[in-house]
Amino acid sequence: MTQLQQEKDTVDINLTPQELQILSELDSRQYGFLQLNSPEHATKKMLVVKAIQYLERMLSQAHQQLKNESENLDKGINIDPKTYCKLGHFNILIEDYPKAMSAYQKFRSLRTDHWRDTNYLYGLGLVYFHFNSFNWAIKAFQQLLYIDPVYCRANEVHLRLGLIFKVTGELESSLKHFQLTLIDSAPCSLSQHEIRFHIAHLYEVSNRIKTAKEQYEQLLLEKQLPPLVRADIYRQLGWMHHCVESLGERNQRELQAIQYLQQAIEADHKSGQSLYLLGRCYASIGKVHEAFLAYRNSVDKTEGNADTWCSIGVLYQQQNQPMDALQAYICAVQLDKNHSAAWTNLGILYETSNQPRDGLACYVNAARGSASKNHGKPVHPNLLQRTKFLQQQLEGAPTPTSFNKPRLLPSIEDAWNLPITAEMNSRQQQMQQRGAAGQGVFPRGPGFVEGPSQTKRFKVEGSVEGPGPRPPLPPFYLTSQQLQMLQYLQQNQNSLTPQQQQLLLQLQNHYRLMQQHQQQLRLQQQQQQQMIRTGQPFSPRPQGPFPIGSLPQQQQQNFTRAAVPQTSSVQLPQQQQQQPYMSCPPALSSPSGVSDQELQALLSQKDIAATLAEDLLKQFAQEGELDLEQPQPVVAPTSSLPTSQPTTNLVHNPPSNIRIAKDPTPVLAIGGPMGRSSTPRNRGGLKGRGYSKIMEDASDTEEEKSQLSSSDSSTSQLKEANIKMSAREVLDSCRGAVGFQGLRRFHILSVTLPPPQPPEPPVSAVRLSREQLLPPTPSVYLESKKDAFSIQLQEFCLKHPIAVVRGMASALKMDLGLFSTKTLVEANADHPVEVRTQLQQPPDENWDPTLSRRGWACISHRSITTIAKYAQYQASSFQESLKEEHEKMTSGQHPVGGHRLDSDSDSKDSVGTSNRGLGLKKGRGKHGYKTIKFGTNVDLSDERKWRPQLQELMKLPAFARVVSASNMLTHVGHVILGMNTVQLYMKVPGSRTPGHQENNSFCSININIGPGDCEWFGVPDAYWGAIHTLCEKNNINFLHGSWWPMMEDLLEANIPVYKFLQRPGDVVWVNSGCIHWVQAIGWCNNIAWNVGPLTARQYQLAIDRYEWNKLQSFKSIVPMIHLSWNLARNIKVSDPKLFELLRNTLMKTLRHTQLITQFVRSKGVQVRFHGRGKNEASHYCGQCEEEVFNMLFIKEQEKKHVVHCLHCSRRHSPNLEGFVCLEEYHLEDLIETYDSFVMHPLNAQIQQPPTPVPTTSGTSLLSC
Repeated sequence: MTQLQQEKDTVDINLTPQELQILSELDSRQYGFLQLNSPEHATKKMLVVKAIQYLERMLSQAHQQLKNESENLDKGINIDPKTYCKLGHFNILIEDYPKAMSAYQKFRSLRTDHWRDTNYLYGLGLVYFHFNSFNWAIKAFQQLLYIDPVYCRANEVHLRLGLIFKVTGELESSLKHFQLTLIDSAPCSLSQHEIRFHIAHLYEVSNRIKTAKEQYEQLLLEKQLPPLVRADIYRQLGWMHHCVESLGERNQRELQAIQYLQQAIEADHKSGQSLYLLGRCYASIGKVHEAFLAYRNSVDKTEGNADTWCSIGVLYQQQNQPMDALQAYICAVQLDKNHSAAWTNLGILYETSNQPRDGLACYVNAARGSASKNHGKPVHPNLLQRTKFLQQQLEGAPTPTSFNKPRLLPSIEDAWNLPITAEMNSRQQQMQQRGAAGQGVFPRGPGFVEGPSQTKRFKVEGSVEGPGPRPPLPPFYLTSQQLQMLQYLQQNQNSLTPQQQQLLLQLQNHYRLMQQHQQQLRLQQQQQQQMIRTGQPFSPRPQGPFPIGSLPQQQQQNFTRAAVPQTSSVQLPQQQQQQPYMSCPPALSSPSGVSDQELQALLSQKDIAATLAEDLLKQFAQEGELDLEQPQPVVAPTSSLPTSQPTTNLVHNPPSNIRIAKDPTPVLAIGGPMGRSSTPRNRGGLKGRGYSKIMEDASDTEEEKSQLSSSDSSTSQLKEANIKMSAREVLDSCRGAVGFQGLRRFHILSVTLPPPQPPEPPVSAVRLSREQLLPPTPSVYLESKKDAFSIQLQEFCLKHPIAVVRGMASALKMDLGLFSTKTLVEANADHPVEVRTQLQQPPDENWDPTLSRRGWACISHRSITTIAKYAQYQASSFQESLKEEHEKMTSGQHPVGGHRLDSDSDSKDSVGTSNRGLGLKKGRGKHGYKTIKFGTNVDLSDERKWRPQLQELMKLPAFARVVSASNMLTHVGHVILGMNTVQLYMKVPGSRTPGHQENNSFCSININIGPGDCEWFGVPDAYWGAIHTLCEKNNINFLHGSWWPMMEDLLEANIPVYKFLQRPGDVVWVNSGCIHWVQAIGWCNNIAWNVGPLTARQYQLAIDRYEWNKLQSFKSIVPMIHLSWNLARNIKVSDPKLFELLRNTLMKTLRHTQLITQFVRSKGVQVRFHGRGKNEASHYCGQCEEEVFNMLFIKEQEKKHVVHCLHCSRRHSPNLEGFVCLEEYHLEDLIETYDSFVMHPLNAQIQQPPTPVPTTSGTSLLSC
């Protein structure tokens, strides 16, 4: 195309000034609220499409001009990067997600400061959310909220984060974001009722049944409650009463459950899920007829429901109808290949029919389905043991021959290809006939009509009911009797008569024809299903992107509470009942009858999990599928779970000649932009009619626009402040602030820096050697008190990521017996102990809960006991170990590996794990391995109870003490349990402290009381970003999750690991930010606390983590702002770097306080002086959990005053109606502290705190 022709094409697109104005105001913020695909907005959609074409042609023209100038397109591209961002906005508004993704990624590659554009981050997060790339959506949304917490669509961001965390199982995070959405007064795509339903359901999933029930019942009292939400509430209440024993006596619960579910059906008569659950309830009380009718009606409502077919199979199996049960189970697993319950029940059916090899194949598929769908949660507690038993039994069994006894059921291979439609039709007719004669198990329901061609039957996925009667089946379809005859003849081919052989050939020919016909029907049904996808009963809200037909239900629950049918009524046969079995073929990993065509039509995995009701996110996915009839870009399907990587190769045919990335770069590539990142050279830029108007920046909110328009140019920009200013000068820089100006965000880090992110690991030119990956742990042995108090020891500890100080207790003559179990019981026997129940395994291993593969998840269950009770457990555990050791010695067996393996085997073990490496005896605890209890987080902060113990710790050198002027945490001024107080850990062999960094990256002191050892693993803080990445790959949250790193993964990632033993009396120093995890080798107690050296590095790392926690919506339990002001009051600083860091924090908080004061007074809100009480803890926002310093907002009418930050207060009420502002410090006090904080000479001594820091109990020692 010539340049003249391109210019002509560009000119052909005419845009009026009014259209240009409309386009300049469109961006990602209108997504979901401006429904361009609705008929009433057809004109505006045409305008957006025209604008897309216009920009694409402009880009094509620019590239052509550039090509004429130089063959190298990467030299000085003069295209404004915002062009791509605007294209992304336009494409997301017309729901062309692949183009939107590519345009956004191109914008990112061209702009190093892409993170400043909040509309870009919002649009990108929406696209990732659409593609179910949840990890990347989370990162984009978190960046957005960090950059602009009061973004006009912040409630939509919190809503989507709540949904994502709900799906991924991070329930507390989900609850937090839903509550932030609920309090926001801005327009939202979900109603308040729907959000409240989500919150109630989160309580239910979290097993807080009482709270969930109260929330549901409160919602039912709402007069304007939508019918669909009412139906969902009744359904959840019904299922809760069916499952939860604490809600009453069983018969009463079942009657109440049935009543609730009937009310749910009345509120939403189209809900197949409610009918299914009603059938489950009827089946549980023995009402078989009612259960069958409910299941049948459920299948009519939701054709492709594998759960319903599985329950039908259970019902048939209970009624001793194995062939019917088989076909129902096959229907279930054909609809959902990973339906673990259906595979398990099918395996049980085969076993009871004396077909163990088919049963084994089903069990293996059940285990695979459980691992892929339930994230490692076992579906049946004995499934793997049963699988292993069958494998052992069938290993030496003879190969089956044709002379064996005929099988009761078809093999799994044959059953998979059975003509389910014809067979179930035939069974239905037989049931009708038996029902007429009074012999049937299931009498005819009102929906059945006489006649073979009009018999109402269960529908399989993709079937479509026509308006008239069904056509008769082809003559070559086999009846159930003919199928049984075919099976018999095939099994006895060698002994057939000529007539029987002729009959066999005829039946085989008909069977092949029937299979071909069934395959054609399946293809037709799939095509019909694709054509009617847009006709799903879940319609989007008129004013929002979220459908409301049915709300998200429980995710990934255990087997007894899951949406899949329970198998409690069908038990696994006992081993004693087994007969010699035939040999077993390889398990069926992917039966040939299952096609992946439907999955390939999706942009990503849409079916998140089988849940109690249709999941809302699944509905989003159905709403967001590409129309396969249109020539849309095709995206390769992802794995069965949302991945941590964005979908690539999104654009198949880029429009025109626009350079849109085919391989988009991840949004938050750790360590900086990936690919070519450059600052554009604006050599005139694009030129064309209306281009500058379309690209006009419309990112400011209406409030900001009005503020800027009402102020002149001299006051529209706040004056800059710096640490060299005096307090008065800092306050003067706030003058002229209009409205909310300067308050949209508050960060201690520089606003010119991008949002905090995990660091890249140190770059190494060559891969580290084995010796470098497992370096020796820095250690020192103390011989005297002088060594312990030497400055060299402190420097040694601060120099290394982790260090072991041996001989400290003996050098200082410390009586560690004060922390022994015996002394603790004598002192305070009833003191509470938090207990973590774990399974033993070796320190270098960690198996997933299915015991089939290794993983990072470190599972434990929490409970509470007392010191006395745990002491009894600890002693009995030791006695049991001695007894086992004695038995081994007397029987001539020697424990493999000696004491080490006997004592340190730990946590979750697998059937696939050999007992050789564990030194454990089978038959103990779950899965044959020992269950242990770890006593943790024993609080020793109360001096009245633990005075001797706390006084003993005062013998330590100053840098290691709990209370010391050189310890930052001493200056907090109030107790932070476990940080500036001592905590005790009571251990048996195998007790694990999972991997973690200390809160806010502070240092840690840990002393082993003995008598046993502990094994430690440590990774330098420079590699915490790499550990964070590995956690993401293993679907574990670095901050919230419980994880135990696999050594192979760390070494493969080139991450060095310190590994050492901590013996009794040894002190382990964990430096700032060091990642570590610990396992007890023997029976021992440990004590630990945190310290904060007064160094610039410690303060910088603490502030960095404080800001990163803010981005992650994670509460920082160290109030860094409050601590910084206390440090300014209490100490003299001679380190220039530490002084600058502290001064910067003081300056920014002083300025922020003044801006808040001005804003509050401009809104007519009263500011009252509140002050601070003695030992009063720092304040955190009750909604977002961020630290609130000095200016506290509370609701005047609340009975229990909850502190709010400014942003959360404005979410409730933009003008702060009903709020009162409380001031903790007089402004003059802050001014005096700020001005008094100056640099001191290097020889200045650190000033001691004016008074000892008291504890919560009012005593004078803040320790332990």
